[in-house]
Amino acid sequence: MFKKILSPLHPHDVAVVSFAVFLSLLNLIFQASIPPWDVLILVNGLVSLGIIALAYFDERRPGLFLRFVHLWYLAPLIFLTFKELYLMISPIHGRDYDDLLIAADRWLFGVDPTVWLAQFAHPALTEVLQIAYASFYFLFLLAGYELYRKKDIPTYTLFAFFVVYGFYLSYIGYLFFPAVGPRFTLHNFDTLNEELPGLLLTNVLRDFVNLGESIPLDVPHPIAFAQRDAFPSGHAMMMLVLMYFTARYQMKTSIFVFIMGTLLIIGTMYLRYHYLIDLIAGILFAILCIWTAPMLYEQWQRLRLKLRG
Repeated sequence: MFKKILSPLHPHDVAVVSFAVFLSLLNLIFQASIPPWDVLILVNGLVSLGIIALAYFDERRPGLFLRFVHLWYLAPLIFLTFKELYLMISPIHGRDYDDLLIAADRWLFGVDPTVWLAQFAHPALTEVLQIAYASFYFLFLLAGYELYRKKDIPTYTLFAFFVVYGFYLSYIGYLFFPAVGPRFTLHNFDTLNEELPGLLLTNVLRDFVNLGESIPLDVPHPIAFAQRDAFPSGHAMMMLVLMYFTARYQMKTSIFVFIMGTLLIIGTMYLRYHYLIDLIAGILFAILCIWTAPMLYEQWQRLRLKLRG
């Protein structure tokens, strides 16, 4: 029975279930601080059971619909897990650590880098970088679609593991070191559209990014709603992982990903979403992901073969 449950699981399934267990344990430990802790544990359990069942039936009774869901469920799930962190991080810590990140930037570089970058601001540059920054999730969907359309399932499942494992690494950073970023601490969030204007799409795309980070439009105290997701820079980290993967496997999207990814990484600071120390941490997290993901992937695949014995 144990073998029948585990052997159908792909590496990305194992990553999701493992992280759900990890979050559930945190909810249990900090239940006095997290009001919906029991609901979150229940949701994590149902999601885990659903993934185990999906993998089982996808292997036993393969079909186009089951295969599609099994390969693409990560797209909404990664975002939903991000929202679960929203309900956990502030209650667990009760404070943000932006002061330490600001101090680290000033100690290392002698300035506040986002303030220093303001001298180069131009509406056209702001527009281009905001478009690139808002394209973050689209770039992953584009790369995944290329592999899915080619029916290169082995490479797709490796890609899926890289992506979910990388996102979860960044989420661990958010859990242990919450911060909101310089647009709230070193700059005035409410006047950002006036201080750093774009051309046509900047304001709309800013609002889109803000909504993704749980900040409603025109609220009196937006910092109270913001996700604590500044350290490390998940955008920089995951763009580097995506740029590596598309280049390593010679994907058609690699050039476009490289261009947009480079602009996006520049935008993390220019647009005042991140401190420079966040970017440095994102680079280190990306190296860790690129180094360890293939090993973990292969270890699970070998274990699957043994279980099928």
